Amino acid sequence: MVDRTDFISRFGGVFEHSPFIAERAYDAGDVHEPLTAGNVHAALCTQFRAASHEERLGVLRAHPDLAGKLAIAGGLTEDSRNEQAGAGLDRLSPEEHARFTELNAAYVEKNGFPFIIAVEGLTKDDILHAFETRIDNNPEDEFATATAQVEKIAGLRLAALLPES
Repeated sequence: MVDRTDFISRFGGVFEHSPFIAERAYDAGDVHEPLTAGNVHAALCTQFRAASHEERLGVLRAHPDLAGKLAIAGGLTEDSRNEQAGAGLDRLSPEEHARFTELNAAYVEKNGFPFIIAVEGLTKDDILHAFETRIDNNPEDEFATATAQVEKIAGLRLAALLPES
């Protein structure tokens, strides 16, 4: 069995800057061999869902704005940088960047956390369309959507680290 320190070191960043999820999954006995993307994802999601509303909100707030200041300054985690680059968010025109900045600010003001979407397989236009659609959601629905997207992002990150089954 993988030891606690190794597990947390390896999977503590799967949920953006939130190693407490991996710690709790390990401590709860939810981690089983063999370590597969599906098994680890289930263990981590169980703990994410069991976390308090404030803790889940903290996980959402740990995510960077899409094409935001951290991206420009090079301050994204490697996973976030690669995910955003894969969707073309590192190659926006000045007009597109201004639109993302405007939407990010309005979204955070309304919801209290950044817009979160699993960008793998999406283009910048797909993301912008989703952003423009979801900006009208009420905060409760958007919290549910964002937490589901965080779980999807975690699954994609785990699939890159581990075999599926």
